[in-house]
Amino acid sequence: MKRSLIILSIFLLLVGKANGQTKHSFAIANGNFLLDGKPIQIHSGEMHYARIPKEYWRHRLQMMKAMGLNAVATYVFWNYHETAPGVWDFKSDNRNIAEYIKIAQEEGLYVILRPGPYVCAEWEFGGYPWFLQKVPDMVIRGNNKQYLAATKSYFTALYGQVKNLLVTNGGPIIMVQGENEFGSYVAQRKDIPLEEHKKYSAAVFQQLKDVGFNVPFFTSDGSWLFAEGALPGALPTANGEDNVDKLKEIVNKFNGGKGPYMVAEFYPGWLDHWAEPFPKVSAEVVAKQTKKYLDAGVSFNYYMVHGGTNFGFTSGANYDGNHDIQPDLTSYDYDAPISEAGWATEKYNAIRDLLKTSKTPEVPAKINVIAIPEIKLTKAVSLESVKNKIKPVNNEKPLTFEELNQGHGYVWYSKKFKQPISGKLELNGLRDYAIVYVNGQKVAELNSYYKNYECTIDVPFNATLDIIVENMGRINYGAKIVNSTKGIISPVIINGETITDDWNMYPLPMDKMPKLADAKSNAKAGQPALYQGTFTLSKKGDTFLDMRDWGKGIVFVNGINIGRYWSVGPQQTLYLPGCWLNEGTNEIVIFEQKNDKIQTSIKSTETPILEDLQPEKGDVK
Repeated sequence: MKRSLIILSIFLLLVGKANGQTKHSFAIANGNFLLDGKPIQIHSGEMHYARIPKEYWRHRLQMMKAMGLNAVATYVFWNYHETAPGVWDFKSDNRNIAEYIKIAQEEGLYVILRPGPYVCAEWEFGGYPWFLQKVPDMVIRGNNKQYLAATKSYFTALYGQVKNLLVTNGGPIIMVQGENEFGSYVAQRKDIPLEEHKKYSAAVFQQLKDVGFNVPFFTSDGSWLFAEGALPGALPTANGEDNVDKLKEIVNKFNGGKGPYMVAEFYPGWLDHWAEPFPKVSAEVVAKQTKKYLDAGVSFNYYMVHGGTNFGFTSGANYDGNHDIQPDLTSYDYDAPISEAGWATEKYNAIRDLLKTSKTPEVPAKINVIAIPEIKLTKAVSLESVKNKIKPVNNEKPLTFEELNQGHGYVWYSKKFKQPISGKLELNGLRDYAIVYVNGQKVAELNSYYKNYECTIDVPFNATLDIIVENMGRINYGAKIVNSTKGIISPVIINGETITDDWNMYPLPMDKMPKLADAKSNAKAGQPALYQGTFTLSKKGDTFLDMRDWGKGIVFVNGINIGRYWSVGPQQTLYLPGCWLNEGTNEIVIFEQKNDKIQTSIKSTETPILEDLQPEKGDVK
């Protein structure tokens, strides 16, 4: 019996090692991060599972390990998993976060989990499900019953997926973040008493613990915002703090006079908006700052080490004094050390030279890249013919996306006028981009980025006014995140008159690739259209669709929405992962909103174009 138990124990130990399940301990004590009781410096990189095809997760994690990192950090996107109220998805597409974390462990990386509930991340609505705005009396990121009930439900669902992956249960998750950059929000929302802010942040922190998370916690904020964002019982870390002395001083102040010291967001690049220059950070600057942290014993997390892509409608938006919305690019390249397509950059090599040891693996081979010389588009279908098959919602005034129970995509607003009207059209409640037509003729392009909310209009007797509105991504950062409804959210005014009665609204969520098999080619220049084509490949590989000859829209390939394009740039290509292509026949569908000319083909290129700014193509006077 004793011999059998010994054999069983050895077998279980070997199985555990084979599965990468050797149990470790992790703690924050005596001013250090302690792994199995020994001090460790965390060299982490932020990389989000939702922004990478699941087929490439292992490759990207191997790229991180080969750069010399020992941990990966990831946000969890609440709205990526609660797809409808009470409907949870942790399996389809790129949503299997548990699998992502398991692969990280297999590749020798620890995991830092950042569940929010708010994440920012240049992600649609900062990670919040859009339908929270429909819940009566709910105020997001606030101390109210409805919101806290929703966060508890989210944390409970998430814990069910990752509980076995916590370091306390033999997994790789060593730390969990409490809230996210909450000090920034306190600074932005001075209309809310600090006491209420503190009650909220304490409540969600307690929820994380109550549902079962039992690993060390941390918070992250700018070093000047610790008083508002720090939580008792969580290690404060300073985002973007390059001054080591200042970092240690502020952490000591809020952590009992000791470390450990960590920069939870060390920026080797920066975020990008449409119609704005692509920001760059040099490899020399990043390497110099990395060495400073290494020499001072400061742990760090590169945000981002690999950005990936905002596929579909996942990109969010910011705003400033000059723009009511600054929509984020489809590409989340971020000028990161590992490029959008997973390539090692000069920055990557500079960091690897600093971090590599005798145990650092070789850099993985680059995924195959191809160029498709020309894809013939054999069908061009008017969007109007698609819209005419949709039963409209009729109301006395235009309804928002949320009132139409629609999260993303487009809404076609239409009104028939029995009497003529002319003058100034005011669309002050536009969120975010619209093309205006009278009897099918384009009158204007209006949008929130350029604060273009009005135009001169002449609607004759018995004419139809059509306004096709695009949601370009909900606000992901700042006080205005609580005002993120989309569509037409205030009255339409012409010549000083509020236009009411008999508005028809046609939802066009574009949540699936439009089916055009039975549609006829009837597109006209100047009116929105859907293009379809097929192409055959003998060999698969990553590529970049060249959108420089197009206006504005989205692209589906083999049923997958690979993201938005817009002629203003700076992004002029769309990353198309080879794992989503077929050897043999492939299908492409393009929704072109502006459609200034009829297109007949599209090409691809082997290199991305992310720095070609053409703002004059979007600034309609």
